[in-house]
Amino acid sequence: MSREERQQRARATTRRAILDAALDLFVTDGYAQVSIRRIAARVEYSPGAIYSYFASKDEIFFALAEEGYRLLGAQLAHAASDDPLDNIRGAARRLYEFSTEHPQYFALVFLDRRVPRIGREYERFAFMSELRTRLRAQMQRCVETGIFPATVQVEVALNLIRAPILGIAALRLSQRLTPEDADALALDAIETTIAGLRAGAPSHARPVSPCASTPHTKAVQTV
Repeated sequence: MSREERQQRARATTRRAILDAALDLFVTDGYAQVSIRRIAARVEYSPGAIYSYFASKDEIFFALAEEGYRLLGAQLAHAASDDPLDNIRGAARRLYEFSTEHPQYFALVFLDRRVPRIGREYERFAFMSELRTRLRAQMQRCVETGIFPATVQVEVALNLIRAPILGIAALRLSQRLTPEDADALALDAIETTIAGLRAGAPSHARPVSPCASTPHTKAVQTV
């Protein structure tokens, strides 16, 4: 291994250590309560050394958020079937599985309201918008093929499926539900929502445009 390769490996190792320390601190104490100085102390580096890897605390968050969303995207991009409803059901289940397999990333990108808006780095997260477009197309197929009534609004339907999953996952992470109860409830929530959509249950919600997203939703939505 050449000297340059060793330096690159050492730099990658340090960068990883910074990200791991920041993720743990952000999730444990909340993004707003963590400073570059605290991250530096965790990895036993000077604050100035951290800035040689990341320009700001926000940049550390965006790097972690990208990692989290790419992990989620990989799960949601699982092989699709010819049945659009199976694809929607599978995407909802995999969103929940993401919360159980990667709880720190889930907590960071979905639960902390004080993190920077993802919309500030739109191009960096364009892959998630593309994924949501594909999910929207699957939901539209459900309507066009008569699986769901023509009265079902695609964006509202996606939000109806997504919302209980996020809530149940949050209750599981906060230990207000046991893992077993949460797992069963998540499956029940998916099937109950789908049954309601198929039955044409009245909806009082309206589609929410990305520009109207709160800092909590951060302009990148899933499922």
